[in-house]
Amino acid sequence: MSVTTAMAFAGATVAKPLLPPRKHSGSGSDSCRVANFHSLKPNLTFRVPRKRIEFPIASSPSLRRTLPLVRVSSNDAQFNSVPDETQQPSFAEFITSERVKVVAMLALALALCNADRVVMSVAIVPLSLANGWTRAFAGIVQSSFLWGYMLSPIAGGMLVDNYGGKVVMAWGVALWSLATFLTPWAAESSLLALLAVRTLLGIAEGVALPSMNNMVARWFPQTERARAVGISMAGFQLGCAIGLTLAPILMSQGGIFGPFVIFGLSGFLWVLVWLSATSSTPDRSPQISKYELEYILNKRQKSFMAEAAKPKKAIPPFGRLLSKMPTWSLIVANAMHSWGFFVVLSWMPIYFNSVYHVDLRRAAWFSAVPWAVMAIMNFLAGLWSDMMIQSGTSVTLTRKVMQTIGFVGPGLCLIGLATAKNPAIGSAWLTVAFGLKSFSHSGFLVNLQEIAPQYAGVLHGMSNTAGTLAAIVGTVGAGFFVELVGSFPGFLLLTSLLYFLAALFYCLYSTGERVNFDDPVS
Repeated sequence: MSVTTAMAFAGATVAKPLLPPRKHSGSGSDSCRVANFHSLKPNLTFRVPRKRIEFPIASSPSLRRTLPLVRVSSNDAQFNSVPDETQQPSFAEFITSERVKVVAMLALALALCNADRVVMSVAIVPLSLANGWTRAFAGIVQSSFLWGYMLSPIAGGMLVDNYGGKVVMAWGVALWSLATFLTPWAAESSLLALLAVRTLLGIAEGVALPSMNNMVARWFPQTERARAVGISMAGFQLGCAIGLTLAPILMSQGGIFGPFVIFGLSGFLWVLVWLSATSSTPDRSPQISKYELEYILNKRQKSFMAEAAKPKKAIPPFGRLLSKMPTWSLIVANAMHSWGFFVVLSWMPIYFNSVYHVDLRRAAWFSAVPWAVMAIMNFLAGLWSDMMIQSGTSVTLTRKVMQTIGFVGPGLCLIGLATAKNPAIGSAWLTVAFGLKSFSHSGFLVNLQEIAPQYAGVLHGMSNTAGTLAAIVGTVGAGFFVELVGSFPGFLLLTSLLYFLAALFYCLYSTGERVNFDDPVS
């Protein structure tokens, strides 16, 4: 048996072939050769097909026992230390990986994010009755969250690009949980205090999606990002379902402000777990396996890592970002997505209560079911999107297909909702609408990382700001529209038309390829 083979079976792997000892002149040459041969890290090479793996080996049995046992096989598929770059991990490997733990924590954070904001959609009904607020004024109270949400995404995106998603997300959750917890005190104090606390909630929550996008880009290769975003956004939608269903129950047990206290305390607990159990990048994680780390950091991630390593500019090139039509396709898509999202989020309980005359608890349930379906569809849409790319479909075409389904589908369903004659049929149309709406998360939301990974945070912030403006107009405008026209269905038809136009714009001007934003504006 050769030296190489013997050492491989001893649990050792190697780096370079053992060369014959060179001749040395003078005394002490023999001791030098012995010292080199018995070094703790001799350079030997063990080769498997298409791979070159290097590990240190120990010459003493005691040191060898402290090293992990390495299984050696001539079959690459059985050598689990380093993955084949062309091989996709199995579902079991994916679902038990460290990166899925990170994305699960992101999903939980986004669930709290939406639960905290949606509670007011339920509490606004008794608050309006107690304070004599009109629907138009209730819309202003609802939109106060959006005032803050409009201010922070760009600044939050810049912070994310410079400091990473872990730190920024932790601060965001801590601040919005504090704002949620203080809402009962603010509501009892004055209307101004209530508006201020809801504005703080919006400011803090504005960093959530840029932070999520940053963490997904760092932890997932492109062939898994759509499903990672799908899992994260599933938490986002479940937050709506949780908030809408639990809020009436908690209000019946602990008063109007019970849900605010419970959800606020839950956010503080999440921050403690997030800081102690996750890492900002895979290479800093003490729990990650060598196999998973090699898989994440292979050549499919080199593009992002190279961009992340570049020094960041203090002020992003806003002019250059806005000079490209793919940027505007993302801005339009985010604006329309937010319009539809916040209109439904803020007004559906009142819609079912006023149009179909169902009580508040039943109205909350009718409004919550679509969000639960959307949470499931998020993952399925992301999985389908990733499979399309893996099968050879271009990234550009994949994103356009996903976005078309995500906008045209809800547009058609809102027409059905506007003509529904009873709450069961209305809830069914709303459920299908939001199930299809989830496809847009595998469209424009993933697309942000692809056209400009070095500016993904600020680009997300810019499009989010446009989305927030659209959400304010939609949320406040719905109240005034109903008072002036006297028709909720009419506003749904208007929203449907906007969905169709936004889908057309995205298909014309979006791309899945890298856009060079470093060229001067022509």
